[in-house]
Amino acid sequence: MSEEKVLNLEELYNQSIKKISDGQIVIGKIVAIKAKEVLVDIGFKSEGIVAASEFNPQDLEIGKELDFFIESIENDAGMILLSHTRAKQMQGWNRIVADHNSGNLIEGSVQKKVKGGFLVDIEGVEGFLPGSLSGFRDMPEKEIVNKAFKFKVTKLNNFRRSIIVSRREAVQKERQQARQVIWEKIKIGEVASGIVKAITDFGAFIDLGGVDGLLHITDMSWSRVSHPSEVVAVGDRLEVMVLNIDKEANKIALGLKQRLSDPWENIADKYPIGSRIKGKVVNILPYGIFVEIEKGIEGLVHISEISWAKRVDNLSSTFAIGDVIEIQVLSVDPQNRKIALSVKQLEINPWLDVEAKYSAGSRITGRVRGFTDYGAFVELDNNIEGMIHISDLSWTKRISHPQDVLKKGQKVEVVILSVEGNNRRISLGLKQLQPNPWTDIAERYPLESILEVEVISITEFGVFVKLEEELEGLIFSSEIEPAQLSELKPADKLKVKVIKVDVEQAKIGLSTKL
Repeated sequence: MSEEKVLNLEELYNQSIKKISDGQIVIGKIVAIKAKEVLVDIGFKSEGIVAASEFNPQDLEIGKELDFFIESIENDAGMILLSHTRAKQMQGWNRIVADHNSGNLIEGSVQKKVKGGFLVDIEGVEGFLPGSLSGFRDMPEKEIVNKAFKFKVTKLNNFRRSIIVSRREAVQKERQQARQVIWEKIKIGEVASGIVKAITDFGAFIDLGGVDGLLHITDMSWSRVSHPSEVVAVGDRLEVMVLNIDKEANKIALGLKQRLSDPWENIADKYPIGSRIKGKVVNILPYGIFVEIEKGIEGLVHISEISWAKRVDNLSSTFAIGDVIEIQVLSVDPQNRKIALSVKQLEINPWLDVEAKYSAGSRITGRVRGFTDYGAFVELDNNIEGMIHISDLSWTKRISHPQDVLKKGQKVEVVILSVEGNNRRISLGLKQLQPNPWTDIAERYPLESILEVEVISITEFGVFVKLEEELEGLIFSSEIEPAQLSELKPADKLKVKVIKVDVEQAKIGLSTKL
């Protein structure tokens, strides 16, 4: 072979070799895969070497072409050092710069939470998302980390290859774009499809495809709804009616029940006044019970319509959610969607003949049903109740609480003091079973007599003392020296003088000033 021909072949070979330089990105083909290294042909006189750790498993395939960054044209072993990771980072950076310049949103994945915000992987470049720009308020961390979101680049540093991004601004832009589409399409009275995004006590927010609408709790069902979660759940897809659109306030009101016929139409004809019907107890409140008489139709049995005679304090002790009861219709108001119901109207009013049945001064036996601070309620015949006032429990003893004398469920004999049928009131007395002892007490404790007594209790206005069993007296504060009063305690003994006996008021006044 002539020297000229050898030179021509060398020339041709040199021409076939790519011209490359450090920092360049080239396309290379994987030609060999080793445990820690991958050999890549980039069309140069020698092959390039890349760390196997830089590849995704799906990319490790003989013959696969990928982009590579030239770290060094020749190392000590005569090999070209390449990096697939840096190639991706540089290409990603270029795309980030282009998107930033054009104002486009970019997608990234939140890697982890750090002080002041989050680290985000965007096109292989690590960016910082400040907490104030995250828009992740009240979101749990598990719904943020390792999740992909759209971001807007707010600050970019070419020298340091660093970026600051904002999720909040990206969301605003996405919503603005989606809102423009929704506002153009949506119309009042039309049915729209959406997904339940969040639930609150007052309703549910429905994502209509970029714009949220509110499905208020009152528009979920014709039936009573205690909480929106009874009707919908997050993630549910619903077909809802558009009730109102407020473009200025960016609000859309939605309705679910409006897609169904109104059960209140012709309700007065269906349930005429005086009719007896059955219903299910669906809610119990301090002032009454709500009864569902059909789906979407509820009526109220006010507490005053529960019983003619019994005093009902706790409706939950008489009724339970789900009970099926018989009631009578008192009134129907379709306009205000109200039906008044009654339980007691199904029974005969026992108060009509109560004055003829119970006469003042007669004795009767009843059972203690309950208490108030001022007395005890006693159930008589036919579920009629009377009350013993606290002042009618004892002739002589000062009673602080009715429970100190009586027990709930106790059978007790009482005297009827007065009967008022129109006011549904019967006054009872316990102390009246015994003669009034105060005439005799006045004789036993004449004025100016000196006694030894025992301190029972000390109040702001005086000291109560025990004269004998079931009999107390009062030493007014003005009738005892302040120094002596300050040292007194229950069970102390005192010498006192009787200064007042009031038979009508059933009181004895005492003094330590002998």
